[in-house]
Amino acid sequence: MEREARRTAGGRRDWLADARRLTQGDAGAGAIAAGGGRGASEGRAARRRAAIGGHGRRWGRLLALAVLVAIVAGLAWFANALFQPFKGDGRERVTLTIPQGSSLSQIADILEREGVVENAGFFQVRARLAGHSGDLRPGSYELRKDMSFAAALDALQEGVPPDVVQIGIPEGLSRREIRPLTKGLRGNYMRASRRSARLDPSEYRAPRGASLEGFLFPATYELKKGRPVKALVNEQLTHFKRNFKAVDLGYARRRNLTPYDVLTIASLIEREAMVAKERRLIASVIYNRLHDGIPLGIDATVRFVTNNWKRPLRESELANPSPYNTRVHAGLPPGPIGNPGLASIKAAARPAKTKYLFYVVKVNSCGEHKFAKSDAEFQAYVNEYNRAREARGGKSPTKC
Repeated sequence: MEREARRTAGGRRDWLADARRLTQGDAGAGAIAAGGGRGASEGRAARRRAAIGGHGRRWGRLLALAVLVAIVAGLAWFANALFQPFKGDGRERVTLTIPQGSSLSQIADILEREGVVENAGFFQVRARLAGHSGDLRPGSYELRKDMSFAAALDALQEGVPPDVVQIGIPEGLSRREIRPLTKGLRGNYMRASRRSARLDPSEYRAPRGASLEGFLFPATYELKKGRPVKALVNEQLTHFKRNFKAVDLGYARRRNLTPYDVLTIASLIEREAMVAKERRLIASVIYNRLHDGIPLGIDATVRFVTNNWKRPLRESELANPSPYNTRVHAGLPPGPIGNPGLASIKAAARPAKTKYLFYVVKVNSCGEHKFAKSDAEFQAYVNEYNRAREARGGKSPTKC
């Protein structure tokens, strides 16, 4: 009908109308095509957004998993460090003392410092978790290095048995000074420590007839009450042999010093050095003076002869003709003046390399010294010390 209406009255086709119609139809088709392109573009964008969202969720899950693994690993490490399931009862032995009234943190610090436990903080946590923060007992113990927390706690809970006597022997004491410490044992310590089948001093190049002075290793020993003092001497000699093996004597031997000479020097260092870092410095002064033929002038040798360890030395004592008096005689005394610990023995075997020949107590210190290479420098330090002493009314100008 419409097509027929568009014919002319003469029956011919109206081409102008057809062209207009076709033109409008093409425009509509173009609109439809354009609309279809926008739909496809929006679909691709939606798919991209979906893909990006999927990747984001996947990375989020991976991050959460990584965090979870890190937390689990951290907890596993903490549990292993705290409970130490693979650690045993320790390695080599170590002797230490827990003072009366020590807190848990102080005990933990002592154990860590001596190498008994790895970490003082974890030890405290372990003790509190186990309910043992307040029942660790003071006393002297022979423990082992690198013990588990549980093993160390067990040892400190048990304490020292009531039928055991503990004998703590400080470094440097002579046989006469050790004797009063042997209460609870039977016998005469001076006699028992004169000779022993356990050790022959001549094997260390000691002169014939030398006593065991110098070989009686200082430590804390536990023995059953009433045992003979010879048992203590035997343990001291066993400890000495074990420790002396670790000392390198090469440097001393190259300077024509014997093992017995090293022990003698160590006994002098033990009396002179109040600060650990000065041991090798004092040893160097002794070596240098021996090399130059200068008398050592160490008053502790006079005190050993006179058994005067506390009161001021008199002029008559300082002039004592004993071969032990290093103010009067050059060279080393005939033997050790006490029983040194391992640190002083090692210092005596390998001193610091210096040119020092003198040392003087440092003013306003606690046992420290000033070291001098020349007599002029030495005299300046002596004058400084004397002025400080006079300013304090004759009292020692130290802080100890």
